[in-house]
Amino acid sequence: MRRLPPLRALEAFVRVVRLGSARAAADELSLSPSALSRRVANLEDFTGKKLFSRSGQVMRLTDEGRAFYDAVAPHLESLAVAVESQSENLQLLRLRIGVLPLFGTQRLFPRLPELRANHPRLHIDIDTGPDPIDRVGDTLDAAILLSTEPPKGLYRVELSKNTVHAICSKALAEELGPSPTIEDLSQQTFLVHTEMPLSFGAWKNAFGLSDLHPNAIDHYDSGQLILEAAAQGLGIAILNDDYTKRLNDPRLAGLFDTPVPSPYSYFFVCRPADLESRPVRIFHDWVVAAGL
Repeated sequence: MRRLPPLRALEAFVRVVRLGSARAAADELSLSPSALSRRVANLEDFTGKKLFSRSGQVMRLTDEGRAFYDAVAPHLESLAVAVESQSENLQLLRLRIGVLPLFGTQRLFPRLPELRANHPRLHIDIDTGPDPIDRVGDTLDAAILLSTEPPKGLYRVELSKNTVHAICSKALAEELGPSPTIEDLSQQTFLVHTEMPLSFGAWKNAFGLSDLHPNAIDHYDSGQLILEAAAQGLGIAILNDDYTKRLNDPRLAGLFDTPVPSPYSYFFVCRPADLESRPVRIFHDWVVAAGL
């Protein structure tokens, strides 16, 4: 049997890389900075590679260190999965995550059976309440946001860029025709999400409608309600996804065929320290790979 690397040293190395800070890694492992440094040095002696460059207490990952992490990290995850699958006494893994209702129903839920099949012990509490960013690290372990830029201090990874679409009832789309004029649109009511006001401006500018001043702009705090209002003929919904294709709702139709780049993207966010939590790490790795 081949000699195994010093596992505590390997754990220290991985935590420094994932948390982006030697100090944060030392705090997580309840080690002094010097003790953490010694563990990493032991791993460097074992591998014969300089994994970090050091300046005082600052440790920066070298090219060799990055290559080593990229090669080792997937196998560590596989080892954790293998141990989990053979452990009879492990309790359920519980993740509390905040999501937008439309993202949950249209993107997340159809793919969750894949995650359950690979990690049957992972169970997820879904929270669609307001202000998820303020509750990450408190009542939420993580969140999926639609944002221009998540707050600094949180770990974040962009899941997908979005496009802005104007969606209305089929009857209204037929009335306006394939190329509605600014005069036609100025007589309409537009439905805009309260937390995504930049979407309407992006859509107007893309079609040369910057001077458009509609009859009214109604604000909603729910994408699902905006879609239902549009289906009922209450106005033209401005949304960050083409839900006419996702929903295949015969009541809905899109205006114009050209997708408009959105100011907002979906981000997965959590506290850097919480990325080391097994439920958070499992979900993070899956949702990034799933390409929702």
